[in-house]
Amino acid sequence: MFWKSTYNEIIKIAAKPRSYIGIGAISLIVGIVMFAMYADGLNFISFVTRPFEQALSFEGNILNGNLIAFIILQMLIIHVPLLIALVTGDLVSGEAAMGTIRLLLTKPISRTGILFSKFLAGCAYTFVMLLWLMILALVVGKMLFGTGDLMVLNSDGLIVLQQQDLGWRFACGFSLAFLSLVMIATLSLTLSCFSENSIGPIVTTMAIIILFNIIGALNVPVLEPIQPYLFTNHMIAWRNFFEDPLPTAKILNSVLILVIHIVGLLGIAVYKFNKKDILS
Repeated sequence: MFWKSTYNEIIKIAAKPRSYIGIGAISLIVGIVMFAMYADGLNFISFVTRPFEQALSFEGNILNGNLIAFIILQMLIIHVPLLIALVTGDLVSGEAAMGTIRLLLTKPISRTGILFSKFLAGCAYTFVMLLWLMILALVVGKMLFGTGDLMVLNSDGLIVLQQQDLGWRFACGFSLAFLSLVMIATLSLTLSCFSENSIGPIVTTMAIIILFNIIGALNVPVLEPIQPYLFTNHMIAWRNFFEDPLPTAKILNSVLILVIHIVGLLGIAVYKFNKKDILS
C-alpha cells in the first residue's frame, strides 16, 4: 500500500501544471547561458585566465562542455531551490486547501506512511529536475562545445582537472547537489504541514534560505558558532569534488550536516502531520 500511495503522489505531481514550470525555467536558463557562451565565451574565458597568462600557457579546447556544465551547475544550484519548493511546498497544504486531505487520511495506510509517500514523491521530482539539468549541461554542452580538461578557479588559484578524471567528479558533485535539494524539499514539505495554503510554505522556504545565507555571510563573532551548522553553507559543497587534493573531511561533514537537517525536519513533519486536525 505504501508504494501504491507513493506512485499516486508522483502522479499527482505530474498532473499539476506548476510541476513543469521548473523544467521549463531550467531549459530556458540553460539555453540562454549556452547561447551566450557560444557567442562570446572566448572573451569570458580570456577575462578569467588573463591574470595567469604571464606564468602559464593555455592550449587545447578550454571552452568545452565540461566547463559549461560546471558553470551552469554553479549558477542554477542557487535558483533551483525555488523551483523545488514551488512543488514540494504544495504536497500537504495543497490537499488541505482543496479539502481532499480528509479523503486521503481515510486510506488503509498510516499518516506517517502517507507523509513518507509524499516525501519520496518530492525526492523523485527533485531527482528528475536535477537529471534534466545534468542532461542539458553535460550531454548538450559536450555536443555543442566538445570535450576537454576543466579549469576551476578557487581561493587557492587555478586548478586544471584532466578530462579522464571528470566523470566521477561530476557524478559525485550532482549526487551531493541532489542531497542539498532534498534538504530544500524536506524543509518545504515540513512547512507545508503547518499551512492550509501553498503560498505560505513556498515563501517561507525562500525566506529561510535568504535569511540563512545572510547570517552565513556576516562576519560577526556572535554568529560564528552557528554558521557551520546552517544548511545553506553546505549547499555548494558539491564544488569540493572539483578540488585537488579532494577535501574528504569537508565533504563528509557537509553530508552529515545535510542528513541531520533532513532527518530532523522529517521528524517534525511526522509529528505535526499525525497531530493534524482534519475535522475543523
